[in-house]
Amino acid sequence: MLPESCDVAVAAESHKQMWYRSASFILDKRQLQQQNDTVSNADSRPLTTASTAMAAENPNPNPNMSLYYQTRAAHHGVVTSDWLAQAQAAAVSLHPDDAVSENYVSGGEEESKGFSVVDEFNNWRKQPELAEAVAAIRALASVIRSSQAKTMMELEIELKKASDSLKSWDTTSISLTAGSDLFMRYVTRTTALEYEDFNSAKSRLLERAEKFGEISYKARKIIAMLGQDFIFDGCTILVHGFSRVVLEVLRTAAQNKKLFRVLCTEGRPDRTGLRLSNELAKLDVPVKLLIDSAVAYSMDEVDMVFVGADGVVESGGIINMMGTYQIALVAKSMNKPVYVAAESYKFARLYPLDQKDMVPAPRPIDFGVPIPSKVEVETSARDYTPPQFLTLLFTDLGVLTPSVVSDELIQLYL
Repeated sequence: MLPESCDVAVAAESHKQMWYRSASFILDKRQLQQQNDTVSNADSRPLTTASTAMAAENPNPNPNMSLYYQTRAAHHGVVTSDWLAQAQAAAVSLHPDDAVSENYVSGGEEESKGFSVVDEFNNWRKQPELAEAVAAIRALASVIRSSQAKTMMELEIELKKASDSLKSWDTTSISLTAGSDLFMRYVTRTTALEYEDFNSAKSRLLERAEKFGEISYKARKIIAMLGQDFIFDGCTILVHGFSRVVLEVLRTAAQNKKLFRVLCTEGRPDRTGLRLSNELAKLDVPVKLLIDSAVAYSMDEVDMVFVGADGVVESGGIINMMGTYQIALVAKSMNKPVYVAAESYKFARLYPLDQKDMVPAPRPIDFGVPIPSKVEVETSARDYTPPQFLTLLFTDLGVLTPSVVSDELIQLYL
């Protein structure tokens, strides 16, 4: 038997090899190479004032953000044109008349003076069906619409500051950070803007912003359609907590007259499973409510597990509501498939190696009785589920295996 020190060394080497294959390592290596090429060609290509200003402005790490997020998530990303075309075509074919809400197209006409991107974001968040990342994308589009900038550099700086403000509003939100970064990269990184006058460039910027928001808004419906082939008549589905995209998948199945039943966990500490069970009952879907500790007891009744995700990380694993990991462990041990439904704006440049390698997201817990001050209470609201316990991920990019996620992240953030 190998000594314990050897086991530790083997595990460390394994983690290192996984990191070398991750999207962050590959992208950072490419970025470093590009920087070296830029330095080597400095004599033949003079540095403009605009590029100097951009280098000083971007990136600007948020002092309130943890070191983990600064080194893993504070990277700009790009949405490829291929993905945009495919998602747009899918959205149009599924719901050709489902246009962006009138408020989104015509709203946000306030003057730049007194305009607050956080207030605009909170206004969008009041819509119960709107995801937090989509609310951020629409708020950032409003920044472009209301901007009084006179040059593209001023407008990009204004957008960057607005994006930083939104990310600092909730440093624990993975989708908020990833959605804001993807928006910034997709909207502002286009060489066509360099050859247009400012007004034309601003109009093009706004057009791209609204298109990105529209496709992000329709992502949930695309995922719902992709999930239909996996739900069969007579099946039993276990769900955990409340996920709007999982609810959309189940709602679409019910509307398609599929016959299935759902087991809902209670979802402590906020009991979001109760909310999901109520929504399913309104659709006349047979629902059974479970306490969280009854998952293993009930797993033999289950045909598949469907969960959402707060974030999809580079390894192909997910960060989600506390309890997801243990459900996936039980399901794996009993050969039950675990499906994840998550929008692509939740794909984040994070690479957690264990449960503690995440930004804390504490949540107060009420046990109903006084807890002595000497008793420590675990208040973490989410956990990390490694990719080996997941079967498939349903996204607006398509149905992916966990091993493909890193490749998709490279395409999104290249």
